[in-house]
Amino acid sequence: MKRLVHPSLGLIGRVVAILLLAMLVEFTMNAVLYERASQFSVRDDVGRRLAEHLVIARRLTMDTTVPDRPAMARRLSTPHYTMAWSATAPAPTDPALTQMRARVLSWEPVLRSGDLRLHLDTIGEDSYVAGASALPDGSWLHFRTVEPIDSLDESYSRILIAFVVAGGVMVLGGALIGRTLRPMRQLADAADRFGTAEPRPLVEEGPGEVRRVITAFNRMQARIQQLIEDRTQALAAVGHDIRTPLARLRLRAEGISAEPLRDEILEDVAEMDAMVASLLAFLGGEDDPEKPVLTDLAVVCATLADDAADHGREVHYVGPSHFEHRFRPMGMKRALINLIDNGLHHGSVVTIVLSSTPGEVVLRIEDDGPGIPEDALQSVLEPFVRLDTARRRDTLGLGLGLAIVVRLVDLERGVLRLSNLPEGGLRAEIRLPR
Repeated sequence: MKRLVHPSLGLIGRVVAILLLAMLVEFTMNAVLYERASQFSVRDDVGRRLAEHLVIARRLTMDTTVPDRPAMARRLSTPHYTMAWSATAPAPTDPALTQMRARVLSWEPVLRSGDLRLHLDTIGEDSYVAGASALPDGSWLHFRTVEPIDSLDESYSRILIAFVVAGGVMVLGGALIGRTLRPMRQLADAADRFGTAEPRPLVEEGPGEVRRVITAFNRMQARIQQLIEDRTQALAAVGHDIRTPLARLRLRAEGISAEPLRDEILEDVAEMDAMVASLLAFLGGEDDPEKPVLTDLAVVCATLADDAADHGREVHYVGPSHFEHRFRPMGMKRALINLIDNGLHHGSVVTIVLSSTPGEVVLRIEDDGPGIPEDALQSVLEPFVRLDTARRRDTLGLGLGLAIVVRLVDLERGVLRLSNLPEGGLRAEIRLPR
């Protein structure tokens, strides 16, 4: 099928070629069906001749004396029909031949007075039309076709064959069009994967228009990937250059004898270091995304809660003791830490709740803080957004904590939703597909 359409044809040319091929197949099959229909017409002519022959045979048999009627019937036989005379009545008309009987009577109405009866004689795998016509004296003139019949209802056969041909042409055309448009589907899949997986150039195939689009996409993908790598290197260099003077400033601050001034300087240095770390994490200046592995998510949550408790923070874990799930451990751990730190910064108690359904895994991080205004629950997820009116003004960082969580959850094909608890506090809910 790949060679049915020349690769140099454009998209429109290929579609036209497929339509022409479908029309050619349809024309060929219609020619075959026309030939079959001609054969059916010939068979109707044979039936008409049978009716005419039967009228003549009845008339000659009635004019012959009874002892000579068997011999007369034999003389009336032809290469197409065998005739016989008998006083024995045949079986009633077969319901399957009712339509054929009606046509014979319509051709020769004189046979209506002869109680025409038709039935099928089956010999081996062949079927023959047989029957008899009553004579005025109560005897019967029997007949049977010499050649077997192929079908009892030619019209149904023609309709069935026409549907089969049309269905075959539709399947052939659909397969060819689907193959023509396959590079477009591959291009759409590659565009959807771009940014979430290692970029790979697409094979340039298909119509000329599609090949040009794929070529442009491969070049664009390479340029964007190079820009990302250059930005990552630049951010890593800037982060290193900024952290070096911060480290020197921290060491010099340790030598300040005035404790209040020393503490203020160290606090400013820590805030600047946190800003640099969050900025590098959001812009991808750190390690590339890790590969998902099967990890015990319950142990990760319980460990984070225990670590916070060891540092005097009130963090509780509620959920199963063990729950294995495939995810990126470091990325998910960073997302949970950001949410826990966010809850502890605006509240005093944080609860991690892990549950699951047959279709997804649900993580809820709840705090007892003041919450967020309902109209700001979506905007707070955007980078560099800080809601000082909703939370305390001593918030550290650049407002990238939740934006980093959104990015890390997106890597797991999950969603992050924020909502206010009825009793007060904020709930951050992560839903991951199983």
